[in-house]
Amino acid sequence: MFRMFGKSRKPERREPVRQHNIFEAAATYVAACADDDQEALDEAVGWVSPEAMSFGVRELACRALIALARERDESPQAVARSLMGLPVA
Repeated sequence: MFRMFGKSRKPERREPVRQHNIFEAAATYVAACADDDQEALDEAVGWVSPEAMSFGVRELACRALIALARERDESPQAVARSLMGLPVA
């Protein structure tokens, strides 16, 4: 207890705020985009800074592209161009 001006006061109890990391925010953001879930998208945007979100989305894209390229036994460039509807160079 704290004494303030002669009165006893109990400290406030605060609910712990859950911290989200860059990769969790990016995964939620991209999945929300794919599912057309505006509510989840808006929530994820508030978890990290725009710069951090950009980094996380870029990292997720790279990892997903590498995984898909390995699965297809193709180059990441060929897979990326295919996903974007571009002719393979």
